Amino acid sequence: MTQNHADATSIAASVQGREVTAREVVAAALARIAAQNQVLNCFTTVMAAAALVDADHLDAAIAAGTAPGPLAGVPFAVKDLFDITGIPTLAGSKINAEKPPATQDGRAVALLKQAGAILVGALTMDEYAYGFTTENAHYGVTRNPHDLNHVAGGSSGGSAAAVAGGLVPFSLGSDTNGSIRVPSSFCGLFGLKPTYGRLSRAGTYPFVGSLDHIGPFARSVRDLALVFDLLQGPDLNDPACTDRPPEPCLPHLNQGIEGLRIAIADGYFARGADPEVFAAVEQVAQALGVTRRVTLPEAERARAAAFVITAVEGANLHLADLKTRPQDFDPATRDRLLAGALIPASWYVQAQRFRHWYRDRVRQVFQEVDIILAPTTPCAAPLIGQKTMVLDGVEMLTRPNIGLFTQPLSCIGLPILNVPVQRPGALPLGVQVIAAPYHEALVLRMGAFLEAQGIVSAPIAQLGTP
Repeated sequence: MTQNHADATSIAASVQGREVTAREVVAAALARIAAQNQVLNCFTTVMAAAALVDADHLDAAIAAGTAPGPLAGVPFAVKDLFDITGIPTLAGSKINAEKPPATQDGRAVALLKQAGAILVGALTMDEYAYGFTTENAHYGVTRNPHDLNHVAGGSSGGSAAAVAGGLVPFSLGSDTNGSIRVPSSFCGLFGLKPTYGRLSRAGTYPFVGSLDHIGPFARSVRDLALVFDLLQGPDLNDPACTDRPPEPCLPHLNQGIEGLRIAIADGYFARGADPEVFAAVEQVAQALGVTRRVTLPEAERARAAAFVITAVEGANLHLADLKTRPQDFDPATRDRLLAGALIPASWYVQAQRFRHWYRDRVRQVFQEVDIILAPTTPCAAPLIGQKTMVLDGVEMLTRPNIGLFTQPLSCIGLPILNVPVQRPGALPLGVQVIAAPYHEALVLRMGAFLEAQGIVSAPIAQLGTP
């Protein structure tokens, strides 16, 4: 495996072993970004000079005998809603470009730098994280590395495209209604949405406070586990962050699946999608020898509740700008935020009340099983600009319906791993591996087993060749 194709774990081992310098690794990543970003449009800011300085400092520290950290010399990038010292946090918007630069890195960025990783830039997204396609009126469309005519997914589209295209070995994104899992599925990557509150969001631009999560994208499960473990820990600067002590997942990756109770989600999660989506779930289930099925009750209402909560909280956050400068929003974002501002308070209260009821019902299901499998998206990545799609014989709008299978689950904050199913000659698809709250180790263990069996994988895309 060359350094260009290595995962983060391998790169760090090579830098630690002085087989290659951090400068060489970072310079190679910057060269790939310079060559491919003009096609993929996944970076809003490339921090070439700062990254090379950081790499030189790391090389000097290694030469002096200082332990460089578990991510020594690994280039990474973050969705443009993480604060980065010295640049404005755009969050995909025109309005935020007028704000002053961040004065310090977000907590997650700082922790990764402390572990030796080298930040190379900020990544594209839907405006204010409100979207599933990363077709941004201000900063353009982010293209899917597997087929440049298709979207990368969203709202963390740049985070997925940069990793799938091999520009960086891992990245960070955020997930409110599916914004890590959807682009992971469309771009053929591993993506982890942890339990709500498990990772601190301090130093990130918010969207929906009661639903926002952050998490990593990578091409191997061990990279996801490594990054997730580094980001764990209490943080008083995020009121939603748990005070549970870190529970490392990396040591559990190779424990296999013996004894795990696994089931496939039926009912809502078994209809309303392209047939190949369910075939991907069955492919994973067969590899695990799973035939049991379970029902998550009232998933349709859970999705509706997520829609209402998202629209109301998002609109409230941006109300002042919606009143005074609506012309400066991406129209696709603005119109939904304006609609959200008109939703009656009683709807929001009822949605939050239902959310608690639904959470308790799903917890009862997890008394019977440890892992649930479900599709990630109802289709493979749509074409850029595609307005409608047909699912189960019904024509519907594309953008709002990509999150059919992700929204009912993030609504109650479950830890979920997207595992990528590669399909020769066709775009990849994702399967959600779902567990009860705070059981990230289980979903990562399941992903590592499937990866070792060759059932799921995340190779670097050859640009434009599915």
